[in-house]
Amino acid sequence: MTHRHKPYTRIPIPTVPGQNESEKFSEDMIPTVGFNMRKITKGNVTIKMWDIGGQPRFRSMWERYCRGVNAIVYMVDAADRDKIEPARNELHTLLDKPQLAEIPVLVLGNKRDLPDALDEKDIIEQMNLGAVTDREICCYSISCKERENINITLQWLIAHAKTH
Repeated sequence: MTHRHKPYTRIPIPTVPGQNESEKFSEDMIPTVGFNMRKITKGNVTIKMWDIGGQPRFRSMWERYCRGVNAIVYMVDAADRDKIEPARNELHTLLDKPQLAEIPVLVLGNKRDLPDALDEKDIIEQMNLGAVTDREICCYSISCKERENINITLQWLIAHAKTH
């Protein structure tokens, strides 16, 4: 199984029973080679996200797509402990780029539904997020499959779309 860590991620949009039509998310996805762009609209906020492949051949593009953004979302597979160290190293290499200084970062540990997945505390520790002091950094444990903690992730993104 190929592990992908990425500075942006496609987040599944939950449809919650009982939502008003005006509260539902609308999305527009444009598939491309090596990455995808997705727009998510909730209310009067539109979030434009780039899903960039984590394979080595795409990593050189990360910095370019992270310049001038409101936030960087970095997803790791919280259930694949062997990949945490390389993911940590890639994240810190990315955050060392001067052009990306002060951009807030949201680290998502996906696959929290699996039995051996790291929790938020362990992700923070093993990704060495405490060493990041030049910007806001946040970490959530999520499950895209089970749609766990997706709403809190979207709330964080919406707040940063409005304020940064």
